[in-house]
Amino acid sequence: MNTSTLSTKQIFFIGLMLFSLFFGAGNLIFPPFLGYEAGENFWFAMLGFLLSGVGLPILGVLAIVYTGSDDAEAISKRVHPLFATLFTTLTFLAIGPLFAVPRTAAVSYEIGVTPFLDTIGAFSLLVFSLLYFAIVYWLAATPGKFIDRIGKIITPFLLVVLAILLFSAVFGPLGSFTAPTDVYDQFAFFSGFTEGYLTMDTIAAFVFGILVLEAIRSQGVNDPIHTRKITWESEYYAALLLSIIYTGLGYLGAVNANVLGDHENGGQILQLTAFEYFGLTGNVLLALAIILACIPTAVGLIASCARYFNRWFPSVSYRLFVFILTLFSFFIANMGLDTLISFSLPVLTFIYPIIIVLIVLAFTHNLFGGRTAVYRFSVTLTAIVSAMDGLDEANLLPNFLDELRMLLPLSQLDLGWVVPALVGAAIGYLVSRKQRNHTT
Repeated sequence: MNTSTLSTKQIFFIGLMLFSLFFGAGNLIFPPFLGYEAGENFWFAMLGFLLSGVGLPILGVLAIVYTGSDDAEAISKRVHPLFATLFTTLTFLAIGPLFAVPRTAAVSYEIGVTPFLDTIGAFSLLVFSLLYFAIVYWLAATPGKFIDRIGKIITPFLLVVLAILLFSAVFGPLGSFTAPTDVYDQFAFFSGFTEGYLTMDTIAAFVFGILVLEAIRSQGVNDPIHTRKITWESEYYAALLLSIIYTGLGYLGAVNANVLGDHENGGQILQLTAFEYFGLTGNVLLALAIILACIPTAVGLIASCARYFNRWFPSVSYRLFVFILTLFSFFIANMGLDTLISFSLPVLTFIYPIIIVLIVLAFTHNLFGGRTAVYRFSVTLTAIVSAMDGLDEANLLPNFLDELRMLLPLSQLDLGWVVPALVGAAIGYLVSRKQRNHTT
């Protein structure tokens, strides 16, 4: 049955689904620590965080929906088909079984479970991750019920838990704003911006955009114009919820962290804050919030990765791919959170700027006439710089290249790829004017 629109309730639940997908492990951890470090400059830092942590992911979802294709390679193919295959595969692996999915389990365990354990060891992580990924598999193996299970059940409960904690922090702060750290004293907005995009949500947007498109079509809406309109409306709800919760979590860290004692990350700030307000009950609420934030993200990534690989290998069923990816994530998660981060961060540092450039080019596609050369030159120069950034993250970049990299504008802000991306786009535009067949 085809329809041209959906009810406000249906659109709202699609927005809830999108919110729950984005609101994963990293999203719960980063804002409190940002608030703690930014101190008196919290609002400037949070503005930067919201721009990259909410704005860019929302644009990424829209970019996929605007293509009208459920192919994750639709935008990257504008660079080159081979690039699309290699880069998209790397992206799915990085935000899927190699890092993002295992990280949801590792963070859930370390922040949501370990506070209640007398003895912390490999066996307890093994047992927890086994139960965790059994739930993830069950949800991902039957995607037809995805909206019902996540949007209508898990997400509202998560919002209630977070609302209780944030309400207490806002109306009963334990301390006050303090002096910012050095990086937030000079570059609060840009530091917040880079902190936001390192949550990987913009990368995940290329994956989640397909789920949103399928969710809308499953309700009987197939017209491209109405699909885009519904996407805009549902994203409004997701963006509003994300912005409110991120700001609340950041404020919690800004006014509470300085009186909570020793803490090394946002997760510990949340633990200590929850215990300070509600004792053991607070830790239980936090554990529920952490786990319920992580499961939907893991499910969404596993489901999208399984669909992607099922297209390449149709002889292997979707459910079997879900099982394989879930099992692989289970083993990786048992390596521990620190190992996961050190292993995967260089790859993510390479991928993220390229994703951002592709999103920007997709939205300005008509402005430069869809010229292939613009995509190719801009992405190529971006990839060169981001590759150096990734090697530097892995401590593998030669000194002479590191010195060259630091000469780029904005490199001290981890945005050294921005100017090369713009220069590449300009070169591509000039070159393409001499070619006849230049559009994508």
